[in-house]
Amino acid sequence: MLGISLDGAAMGDIVNLHKARKRAARERDAERAAANRLTHGRTKAERSLETARSENARRLLDAHKIDPGDAP
Repeated sequence: MLGISLDGAAMGDIVNLHKARKRAARERDAERAAANRLTHGRTKAERSLETARSENARRLLDAHKIDPGDAP
């Protein structure tokens, strides 16, 4: 471990700080995106299935609705 920094570059290596910062930002963004995909991500098939199910439920409820004029 002697002579090696935390990011894996040897102590004498020249590091472009702009590129290093951009790489670190990309890695942070990728981790955040992965967490968001787990939290919010649904496939198109899942979204369309939920839409179809809610539409069927709405039609079923509308079909069984009692109008006030139909009461005896």
